[in-house]
Amino acid sequence: MTGSEHREAAKASWMKFSLEEQMANIGSEVSRALRAQGNQARYWGAVARALDLFYLTVEDPRWKGRLREVLRVRELFAAAALGSDEFKTSLQDLDRYFDCFVWLARADR
Repeated sequence: MTGSEHREAAKASWMKFSLEEQMANIGSEVSRALRAQGNQARYWGAVARALDLFYLTVEDPRWKGRLREVLRVRELFAAAALGSDEFKTSLQDLDRYFDCFVWLARADR
């Protein structure tokens, strides 16, 4: 299954999640990418999945008007994943950022 096919298959179920749950799931892929550094296949797979989830979140019509943070963190993630020092943000920093959404998502259950 290609990335775009996976994204389309996941779209319906993704739209059922709260914003906190969506961000927590993105954070899971960020964490996987962080742990997979040194293994190119696993690393880039996690990066691609995280970006797919970012795109699904941006496409979710419920978050219209609330996307500034999502778009900004996607930009930070892409830069960090590519090894850029432009924003002085690492995958470790982003992993800690996404932990907050895990706590929020669990609290909402």
